[in-house]
Amino acid sequence: MSLPRPGHRHEGLSAEMIVLAPAWSPISSLLLLLLLSPGLRGTPDCSFKHSPITSTFAATIRKLSDYLLHDYPVTVASNLQDEELCKALWQLVLAQRWMEQLKTVAGSQMKILLEDVNTEIHFVTLCAFQPLPSCLRFVQTNISHLLQDTLEQLVALKPWITRRNFSRCLELQCQPGNGSQSLKPTDSSTLPPPRSPRALGATALPAPQSHLLFLLLLLPAALPPLAALLCLRWRRVNGRGLEALPAHP
Repeated sequence: MSLPRPGHRHEGLSAEMIVLAPAWSPISSLLLLLLLSPGLRGTPDCSFKHSPITSTFAATIRKLSDYLLHDYPVTVASNLQDEELCKALWQLVLAQRWMEQLKTVAGSQMKILLEDVNTEIHFVTLCAFQPLPSCLRFVQTNISHLLQDTLEQLVALKPWITRRNFSRCLELQCQPGNGSQSLKPTDSSTLPPPRSPRALGATALPAPQSHLLFLLLLLPAALPPLAALLCLRWRRVNGRGLEALPAHP
């Protein structure tokens, strides 16, 4: 540390502390307040003072659907108890777990779209749900149905998300009875693994070209050989004609 010069006011440690202090912008302060807001975090009894369901969830889900193979296989629970609003919340819990699993096999671009949808339904993780019950059974469907179901559950929950306490929904319940013979049980802690990563993203196939367009594209390249052939044929025909003419006396 250099000694203070004569006549120079040395600010000391307080000036250095002012320089090293972080500069908080208004945006950073707002984000911090939102993250710390208890109304958006939910409560142990699973209720929300402010709606965690955005106004853009439909567009976000449709955007993902446009870039996915619609027949990509996933599973959905087939024997959830038909409890008022609880069933919608339970289906979102399972859909959110699928989003997490699909991100592990998706490419970088697809992962962004999956994360966007996952963010829309991530609020279900703020409630302390019990582990999946062993009675829960799944059937295979395709991802377009899963996304459509997710959209419908968000629509059903949106008017009620701040008006109801969902504490009675924290344990997923199954319908009584054994259910259909086609239903297959699954591990109560995990969902079936997703398919290979290459099968997840939709591949845009080129549109078939018209035969007429194809011929028009080839026409400029075919004109010079065709002209040369016609010229050669014309010369041969004229040459034979001259040979057939009678000689003048």
